Amino acid sequence: MDFEKLQEIIADNLDADKEDVKPEAKLVDDLDADSLAVVELQMAIEDECGVKIPDEDIPKLVTVQDIMDEIEKCKNA
Repeated sequence: MDFEKLQEIIADNLDADKEDVKPEAKLVDDLDADSLAVVELQMAIEDECGVKIPDEDIPKLVTVQDIMDEIEKCKNA
């Protein structure tokens, strides 16, 4: 998945400005995501990317870059 597609998914699901969704942006601190929003984002990413992000990995996803890395890890598993 390219960054622009992920950026759209995150912006849409978190009601964030697309310009604020940068690789270094923190989901909770910078994009105001709460735990429910993170779960909804997980489901949206899984649907769009055709990957399954293990629930135990969700707490490790702090930044947008972490999500990009996790998607690649899941695709290559």
